[in-house]
Formats: sequence, C-alpha cells, structure tokens
Amino acid sequence: MLELIPVLVLMILFFVMMFGIGFILNMLMKTTWFPCYLFVLVILPVVVYSMWNSSETTFLSHIGSYGLVDYLTGIAGLAGAVLSGWAIHVLRVKGFKMF
Repeated sequence: MLELIPVLVLMILFFVMMFGIGFILNMLMKTTWFPCYLFVLVILPVVVYSMWNSSETTFLSHIGSYGLVDYLTGIAGLAGAVLSGWAIHVLRVKGFKMF
C-alpha cells in the first residue's frame, strides 16, 4: 500500500502538469492538439534517449527495461495533454475566445 501512494501522486502530478502546460500552449498558439504532438514527438523520445542504457542492444529490450511506474506516469502525462486539447476544443465550440 505504501508504494501505491507515491505512484498515484506522481501520476496526478504529471497529469496536472501536462494539462496546465497544454492548456496554456493551446491558448497562446491558437492550436488544439499541439501539446499531444509535442508530448509524443518530443518529450517521450527525449526521456527514452536520456535514460538509454548502453548495455541494452535493441530498442525493444530497452523499452522492456522500464517498469510499470514509468509507463503509468507516461500515460498520465499523455492523458493530461489530450484532455487539455479536448478542453480547449470544447471551449472554442461553445464560443469562448482565448487571447
């Protein structure tokens, strides 16, 4: 039970952080899904490259070396980015103007 609490806090932190950053980027850049693309095309590869273990020879063995906590954190961050795009989309459809 004690290991579950830090994982939940980490997931919530990444979700809220990506939602907030994505929401602000969506408003400033007048895009809707840019934070999702940014997360998948820039942030995830940078994290994978920075944590690359030179003893792993193939990409699949490297990806397999991550734990469940790493994947849950990444999924929570991606969910925050997607939800920020959805929130901006709904607000724009309802007529709200951001900047």
